[in-house]
Order: sequence, then structure tokens, then C-alpha cells
Amino acid sequence: MSTIVGEGKFRYEALDSWPNIPEGINLIETPGIGINSQDDIYIFCRNTEHPIMVFDNLGHFQKSFGKGIFSDRTHGMLIGPDDSIYCVDDGIHTITKFSPKGKLVMTIGKPGVHSTKWSGKPFNRPTHAAVSKNTGDIFITDGYGNFSVHKYSSSGDYIKSWGEPGIDAGQFLRPHNIAVDESDRVIVADREAHRVQIFDSEGNLLDMWNNIYMPNGLTIGPDKNIYIGELCGESPTDSNPIPPGLGHRISILNPKGELLCRFGHPEEGEEPGKFIAPHGIGVDSNGDIYVGEVSYTIRGSKLDPPRELRSLSKLKKIH
Repeated sequence: MSTIVGEGKFRYEALDSWPNIPEGINLIETPGIGINSQDDIYIFCRNTEHPIMVFDNLGHFQKSFGKGIFSDRTHGMLIGPDDSIYCVDDGIHTITKFSPKGKLVMTIGKPGVHSTKWSGKPFNRPTHAAVSKNTGDIFITDGYGNFSVHKYSSSGDYIKSWGEPGIDAGQFLRPHNIAVDESDRVIVADREAHRVQIFDSEGNLLDMWNNIYMPNGLTIGPDKNIYIGELCGESPTDSNPIPPGLGHRISILNPKGELLCRFGHPEEGEEPGKFIAPHGIGVDSNGDIYVGEVSYTIRGSKLDPPRELRSLSKLKKIH
């Protein structure tokens, strides 16, 4: 049974069944989401046989591709301004670009080769990518073994990097997801610092938005607002209790960083309107939100016995 979440202009029906996944195919979990100009929904999952799957907005399966290219640590996905598909694999330290039809056209980074940890040089377990619609430049968060942002040309040539480990302005405590707006502001989810930092395209700090719990998934919707999936991260225990209401929720901010709406249940779960581990997020032209979660890594793998949990859901906007 679906449920209603959100408030005001941001009310959604959290669907109880979306999408229709073909029999015999499982997601394992869904770290990445992308939506093209035709409102086709691309998901980047951790099933190495079907790492990229495509659905229409009703949830009908269209195709899958990418077998043999990725590790089991697929991570971030972006659909670029021209509908090219960018995929970031932190397991093999690569950023791959596919044509709108799914042909591999470029790889940034050498599969399986990584830079020295904390060196600031590309790449050591990159997490996400964004593309400027004005210049075609590619911005990549190197979020696990490097706390940096790297800038590349549209043809994959290295331009520059910025950022280092730390809590000060302009430093990072895990730059996780990234987006570039129409003014070429580079918006970075600085996850473990519980903030979003905004830079110009040369890496100069412009603004900082605080009070966002572990910003994980981050995208700019067609309405120019910023949609953020917040991660919880840890399982509560007697020795490490985690209070309810932190993470496993969605926040919507305007371009100035002002909170417009926030929804999710205080307790995590698989039911409609609840989340476990939001990680990838996308918004279509209707305003519908698609959420991918790393629910197996965060929870399912720790169950006895381990099991796959829901990792993909749709929130249909109520107009």
C-alpha cells in the first residue's frame, strides 16, 4: 500500500511497487540513479551481470548493459546534458562514459590502478561525477581514498584538483556526490562533515550549507532545487545507540541552500515512505523522485542470514 509523504508544494505518493524487475534478475543494491531527457530511468546496481538497467517511468524494464566493465563496487551515476551516461566505479578507480545508446566511448582512469592514498592525485576510490552544460568539463569527487575534487575536460584531459582532508572550509571529510548547476557552481556533498560545499568551477569556495545529516545522494532537479538523500550509516547497538530521525530521509533545498521540505520516517524500513540508506537520487520532468539505496551494505549484509533488502523506490509527485 502506498503512502503520502512531504508537505506543501512537495507532496509525494511513495509507491509500494516500482519497478517491474524481470524474473531471475536481482539488484543486490542500487548506489546510482540517472534520468535522461526522455524520462528513462537508469540505475547503476551491484549485479555485475546487469550493472546498468534502464526502465521507463512506469517501471517497465527496457534493457541492461555494462557486463564485464565494472567491479561489484559500482558507485555513482550521472546522465549528462546530452544524455551521455557517466558511471563511477570506486572498486576499480574509473569513470566511464557511454553514448546515449549504451556504447562505451571513454574511460578516465586505468582500471585497477589507483593513486597513493591521500595524495590528492586521481584516483583512489572515486565516488561520483558531474558535467558542466556550458563547457562540458567533468568534475569528479575522489571520495574514499582521496578527499579531493578533480576537473577534466570533456575529452578526458586532466585540468586541476582541489581539496584535502580536513574540517575547515574548502577541505573535505568524504566528498561523496557532486552536481554542477547552470551557473557552473560545483555543489559537493561533504558527507562526514554533514554539510554541502559550493565552489566555482576553479575550486574557489562560494558557500556552505550545514545541518544536513550525512548528505549522500545529491542531484539538481528540473525545478533547479537540490535533492539530497541522507544516510544513517550505522546500526544502533547497546554500546553505540543511534537516536531516531538521523539520516534515512530526503531533503529538498532551493539554490540558496534554504530547506524547502524534508521527509522520511524516524525509523528506517522497507515500507513505502521509509528508507534505509539513500545513496543515489534522480528527479524526472514530472517532479517524481527516484531513490537508490545501499541497503544491503548498510543492513542486509549484517542480517543472519544476509538477505537483499529493497534498494530502489519511486515517489510520485502530487500536483
